[in-house]
Amino acid sequence: MRSDTLMDVFRPETKNSAFIYDLTLVLGATVFIALSAQVAIPVPFSPVPITGQTLAVLLTGALLGSRLGALAVLLYLLEGSLGLPVFAGAQTGIIHLFGPTGGYLAGFVPAVYLTGYLAERGWDRRVGRALFIFSAGTILIFLCGLVWLWQFTTWAQLAGVGLWPFLPGAFLKIISAALLAPVLRRFFARSPE
Repeated sequence: MRSDTLMDVFRPETKNSAFIYDLTLVLGATVFIALSAQVAIPVPFSPVPITGQTLAVLLTGALLGSRLGALAVLLYLLEGSLGLPVFAGAQTGIIHLFGPTGGYLAGFVPAVYLTGYLAERGWDRRVGRALFIFSAGTILIFLCGLVWLWQFTTWAQLAGVGLWPFLPGAFLKIISAALLAPVLRRFFARSPE
């Protein structure tokens, strides 16, 4: 059964106002993801940098839900493809969707959808369940990223350049999102859980 995401709590009742509200949320989420992409640490032996993007993508799903979250990520990818400096290190261009990091970027879409879908069912309201949904979203990003990255490296090198260096940061982002989502929900909810 679908329940409200945090942003649903504030959605206006009238159709026109709700449309403007949703559009503002989607555009705001693309800015949030783009800004978090600029928190980038290059990994010398990997074509993939450590960024804040995954945290932003996971929170976008929890806050906006599956459909609006996926729309925001798709718009973000379109913005970068069309030349806006939204990818890590203010990089631009469709080449990034086909380069070594393309799988991670593509993985944002199913990750945000799954995270949003589970948040719509109330899984972001308690830390334990929130850990699960944000872990599941992160796993989807890694799976898509590694499958794509395999084209650019050998099987023996794949985990070393595309997984192991990123796990500590991934754990930190998962824990941060899992602690933040229930607090935000309790703080902004119309009625106590």
